[in-house]
Amino acid sequence: MRSILTAFVLAALWLLMSGLFKTLLLILGALSVIGVVLIIRRMDSQDGDQLVLRLKPIAFIGYVLWLLVEIAKANWAVTKVILSPQMKMRQHLFHTRFTQKTDLGQVIFANSITLTPGTITVECEDQAFLVHALNYSADDNLALADMDARVSAAEWAKP
Repeated sequence: MRSILTAFVLAALWLLMSGLFKTLLLILGALSVIGVVLIIRRMDSQDGDQLVLRLKPIAFIGYVLWLLVEIAKANWAVTKVILSPQMKMRQHLFHTRFTQKTDLGQVIFANSITLTPGTITVECEDQAFLVHALNYSADDNLALADMDARVSAAEWAKP
């Protein structure tokens, strides 16, 4: 059942992204989907490692919508810095702690930092990420603490 669902999702993505329904592309898409599903099945049989999504769906959708707004605001701020004649940047490396209980939650938090223009997650250390900010301010720590809390609220902790 899992393989069929995976094949269906991959085929739907292929069709949505290509937007073309020519015979050759449909055949190549079907072959690609079959190949990927076979590789996934073989990998699962070797290590048995599977990703378990421990997210609250409604809370996660709310988080994604909030993140999109934050990305738009950060885009505007970075654009102002870059287009400014003085180009005043205050680059800074700093640590921000994370409170996520699952690896998936930590990955979502780290990638959210990197998706936000002007910041990038450089390294994962013990219970903290090393973050580079293009235009650092004291409010960055508060903003990242808020982001951390929102990601933690969207995950289901292990029982």
